[in-house]
Amino acid sequence: MRSARLKGGSVNTWICSNCREKVDSDFDACWNCGTHRDGSPARADFVRDDAPAPDVTRPVSRDLRCLRCNGTMHVVGRKQFHEGSRALPFLLGELGELFVNRESFDVFACGNCGKVELFVAAVGYPGAIES
Repeated sequence: MRSARLKGGSVNTWICSNCREKVDSDFDACWNCGTHRDGSPARADFVRDDAPAPDVTRPVSRDLRCLRCNGTMHVVGRKQFHEGSRALPFLLGELGELFVNRESFDVFACGNCGKVELFVAAVGYPGAIES
């Protein structure tokens, strides 16, 4: 463990045995690679803070069966539905957009009978609202 002196006191750091990054002594795992202070490997669910977010603009493919004919449901895409008046955003410009609600849904369709199912787009993604 290394120690550094700053104005008004000292800050203790330790060096990660895996990636050699300096880590504040308040943390038990390296911020860069997740290796623990004692040298044990990162947890399986470790994700760096600066890692790119998962792509939530496209629906996740699911193994779904049609409730009507038991056929296979196929991903159509993500559709955004608009609630409220279309005149308000037009009349007020960008300010009018504050009064409009948009919901995104993942759309799946049956190839046999044409039945369509909608799923809330944010469900199943990290950070999604849990019900």
